[in-house]
Amino acid sequence: MKYTQDEVMQFVQEDDVKFIRLAFCDVSGRQKNISILPGELQRAFQRGIPFDGSALPGFGDEACSDLLLHPDPDTLMVLPWRPEHGKVVRMFSRVSLPDGRDFPGDTRSLLQGAVAESEKLGRSFYFGAEQEFYLFNLDDRGEPTLEPYDWAGYMDIAPEDRGENIRREICLTLEQMGIVPESSYHKEGPGQNEIDFRYSDPITAADNAMTFRTVVKTVARRNGLYADFSPKPLPDKPGNGFHINMSVRSEQSGDDICYMIAGVLDKVREMTAFLNPVESSYARFGQFKAPRYISWSGENRSQLVRIPSGSGQYRRAELRSPDPEANPYLAFALIIHAGLYGIRERLDLPMVADLNLYKAPPEILDQYGQLPGSLQEARKLALESAFIQAYLPGCILNSLR
Repeated sequence: MKYTQDEVMQFVQEDDVKFIRLAFCDVSGRQKNISILPGELQRAFQRGIPFDGSALPGFGDEACSDLLLHPDPDTLMVLPWRPEHGKVVRMFSRVSLPDGRDFPGDTRSLLQGAVAESEKLGRSFYFGAEQEFYLFNLDDRGEPTLEPYDWAGYMDIAPEDRGENIRREICLTLEQMGIVPESSYHKEGPGQNEIDFRYSDPITAADNAMTFRTVVKTVARRNGLYADFSPKPLPDKPGNGFHINMSVRSEQSGDDICYMIAGVLDKVREMTAFLNPVESSYARFGQFKAPRYISWSGENRSQLVRIPSGSGQYRRAELRSPDPEANPYLAFALIIHAGLYGIRERLDLPMVADLNLYKAPPEILDQYGQLPGSLQEARKLALESAFIQAYLPGCILNSLR
């Protein structure tokens, strides 16, 4: 549901709202927020709420640290796990400089810019996320352990799958917030779960990805558990992926999906530092269905990009390399720019790889490029990339150095 500023003001006044969280995302993909009381809401809408950006990597230093948050009324959500009396609501916020200009490191604004560029070219992008996470037990002091909540396998059911009730609570909480999951189930790893979402526009999809992580961690903690989204929590078990289903539509030019995929494949090595931003991201590649090689196919899950069966509005491509440590705003923005590059240049797809790359001999694998093998290599490729420099500001690039 979309709201205007006046409707938000009325809702806060009439529905016993006591706290308002102004949320934003730092460069690394962590959600941050400032809480204000209802009496400050009009000031937030009119002038913004100031904060010190110098304590956040990529947000400046002590010499230039004054930033402001401007809540987006469209994103108003009640946090259902907070008290019913004295409600707490949350709105995502734009980060600005004191003179009103967008702060260059505001990744949500960067995604909005990518969407605007795609609209100028008559293209609309859509994303659907698949996020994986582990549930671990807590120790006697309430600290996370690496002891899985269960030892169930792929799509098992109760009693082996102890996470079923947790996933149900997560999905019902999301539904209360207006976010409708598509499916949920147990994954291959012990205590590993996946919840998938329907397609939506890029901004909504990224906002929902951020909300999802907060809800999962909150519900897990309420049940005495720890939700781990890291790429490789257990060294000998499957890692966590953030599979991104993507599509592009145009009323004028027909089906651009092949050009979009070609652009993503062409730029993926340069984007990897932002799709896989921590060192453990690279321990996940090349095993348990996580890709290593730059390739595409149909329903083959050993490929970097697969195109599941579907037609019309259901035609999509799945990018399988990103992991949940990625900032979804940056990830979606770069995918849009790479896709538009492929569309503008009318890039041809490389030859389809209809084989299992996990079992292919070396002479076959040598025909394919590889994703970076380490975070250091990925960062070097990003910093040397004219494509990345064209779309990301210096404050974000400096965070890679």
